[in-house]
Formats: sequence, C-alpha cells, structure tokens
Amino acid sequence: MKRAIISDIHGNLEALQAVLEDIASQGGEQIVCLGDIVGYGPNPCECVDWAMRFAATVLGNHDQGALFDPEGFSSGAERAIFWTRQQLETGSSEPDQNRERWNFLCELPRCLREEPFLFVHGSPRNPLSEYVFPEDARNERKLRKIFSLVPQYCFQGHTHVPGVFTEDGRFLRPDQLGGVYTLAEQKCLINVGSVGQPRDGNPRACYVLIDEDFVHFRRVDYPVEETAAKIFAIPELDRFLGERLSSGR
Repeated sequence: MKRAIISDIHGNLEALQAVLEDIASQGGEQIVCLGDIVGYGPNPCECVDWAMRFAATVLGNHDQGALFDPEGFSSGAERAIFWTRQQLETGSSEPDQNRERWNFLCELPRCLREEPFLFVHGSPRNPLSEYVFPEDARNERKLRKIFSLVPQYCFQGHTHVPGVFTEDGRFLRPDQLGGVYTLAEQKCLINVGSVGQPRDGNPRACYVLIDEDFVHFRRVDYPVEETAAKIFAIPELDRFLGERLSSGR
C-alpha cells in the first residue's frame, strides 16, 4: 500500500489540492497528516473539511492555537490564528458544519503510533511544539534523547524543512538522497516538509510517499500567486504571509 504523509497545510487550499492530485496520480491509497491544518493561510475551513477525509491526522501547534489561546506565537501568527478561529466558528451558515470541524480538531491525538512508525507534528519528546532543525544533527545530546523515544521510524513536520535525521548524527536533504530514502534497520526521523508553506527555499508544496521500504520526497507546483492574493485581501493576515510563499521562506 502506498501511503502519503503530509504536514503543515496551513490553510493553503491551492497547495493542498495540488498535492492531493499528485498523490492520486502516484497511486497513493492512504493519507496521514502530521498537523497544522490551519494557521497563516486563507482557507482554514476548506482545509479542515479535506482533513476529515484522511486516514489519520495528528494535532499541530496551530491547530491547538485555534482551539485555545496561542502560546509562543509571533504577532503575525497570533493575529492569523485569532482570525482562523473566527472562520472556524462562523465559516459556514450551517451550525452543524461549524461544530463538526471543531469536534474534529478537538479529538485529534498528539501522536499516532503504528509499529514500526511514529507520527508526530513536532518531535517524539514534545509532539506539539519541539522543533528539530537540520542544525540539530550536531546536537548529540538532543538527538540522543529524541531517538530514545523512536520505535524505528518517526515522521514529523513543524519546521517545514524536509529531510532525514539518522541516528548516527546526520541530516540528509532530499537532493542529497536523489529524492528517495530507503528505510533500513537504523532508526531515523523523517521530516516530510510542508504542503502550504515550505521554508527550504523551494516554493513548491512538499510531502512524502511511502512505497514499501522507499520514502519518496515529492515536490508539487501550485498557483502560489492565487493563494498570496487571497492573503493580501484579508486585513487580519499579515502581508508577509503571502509574500514569503513565492520564495519558499
């Protein structure tokens, strides 16, 4: 079975739809989402509606921020999450539909374990909020503690930077891997990148597709300008949130 792992949609409907089309074209049979369905982007309700159809989704820090008061957010991210909350409360003229979205977010687990896989938003140590950046490959103490909580393979998002952390202290970018990583006996952390707001200098949406023992990093074009224009038209969303999409930052 081919399984797609996606993360950090951030209310970017155009990017999500492009990724879903690519998954279908690759024969993907199941989708697991690693959280942050909402936040930053202009279409939180529509993205939640799509997420309700996925095989599984875990909670992200922006999803939690929409449910409760956001903590540790920048001023722009905080304004965006309060606007997102308003959309989730009133986005549909049908109260039952608004309630269904809220219930879905409220019931999301912080992590999903399915041996030999662990699925989290941030890290195994702090599923919601801990960032594991590429430079952390040099932080032996941090990685040792994180890897002690990994059953075999852990998929994560949160940083929006795709790549593979190996237990022997390396971070391998997708281009270094030729876009494919082979799952072996060694433990690994795999960051699947971001659908809706990539931050590795590449504006194309990113996700991974697991096919037997192979993890394929996929990049997908989408109409960035269309999403950016939507953001620019919403006063509550910082203009920078749209501008950064074209540079992948």
